[in-house]
Amino acid sequence: MCAEKSRKIIYLADDDEDDRQLFLDAVEELGAAVSVEAAADGKELLNNLNKPMKTLPEMIFLDINMPGKNGFECLKEIRSEEKAFKDVKIIMFSTSSSMSNIELSYNLGADLYAVKPSTFQGLKNLLSEIMDADWNLLIKNKKSFLLT
Repeated sequence: MCAEKSRKIIYLADDDEDDRQLFLDAVEELGAAVSVEAAADGKELLNNLNKPMKTLPEMIFLDINMPGKNGFECLKEIRSEEKAFKDVKIIMFSTSSSMSNIELSYNLGADLYAVKPSTFQGLKNLLSEIMDADWNLLIKNKKSFLLT
């Protein structure tokens, strides 16, 4: 999808082509005013983020298990760029509901941890909840950090 001036930009990094397509289809069906830039792995995402851009992404969805650079490595690198990406919301987006993954994501600076739903409707519902969230009211705490 191409970015338009009135649209918010979302980045997605996921090595599974089917998952990337489902994400794109769900966003399209929601009719959300967003443009999705998809990357096949962490290295591609970071390369895209390091290119000059007119508008920063609103959100970045990071799969954890990716070749090259995994989601945790990407999260750590993005959050190390404190000024550049401090207002970008990062959502760890994984099939894993492991407490150690959730804790590590929280400690590395993710804004949310979302477990990938098993159905397309579940994915649409989850994306709708995330996109409609009032981030000014959403205080990062461990109780509201995990979305399932």
